[in-house]
Amino acid sequence: MTTFNTSREIPAGVEQVFAAISDPERLALWWGPAGFTNTFIACEFRTGGRWSFIMHGPDGKNYPNENVFTDIQAPVKLVVQHASEPHFLLTINLAPSAAGTLVSWSQAFDDPDVARHIEHIVVPANEQNLDRLSAEVMRKLASD
Repeated sequence: MTTFNTSREIPAGVEQVFAAISDPERLALWWGPAGFTNTFIACEFRTGGRWSFIMHGPDGKNYPNENVFTDIQAPVKLVVQHASEPHFLLTINLAPSAAGTLVSWSQAFDDPDVARHIEHIVVPANEQNLDRLSAEVMRKLASD
């Protein structure tokens, strides 16, 4: 298995969910697994744009990340190529649902051996990312 898929329904409109993804200030608040924070160096939110940041782990370690936004179809799709190791393509699709928005998250690794080796990290981390995205969307809705 090289691709990990998960999804989440968020009780908000597609545009509201996309806003939490497309606004670099909000993206920095929720991106990554539980306990991580981010320092963005560049976040050129456009197709072909660079996204460079450092994730700060709860263990005190820093994790540099280099990415390219390879496809943005506002407000329904985002594709990110993770250019630093480990190499993967992340596709996020947003679709209207009865509950609000269905977020589909697909992370496809280039190397099946790498994917197998880090599956135990990736699967819960992707769920935590969606937890944090949901919380950010709901936070913004409550403050508006």
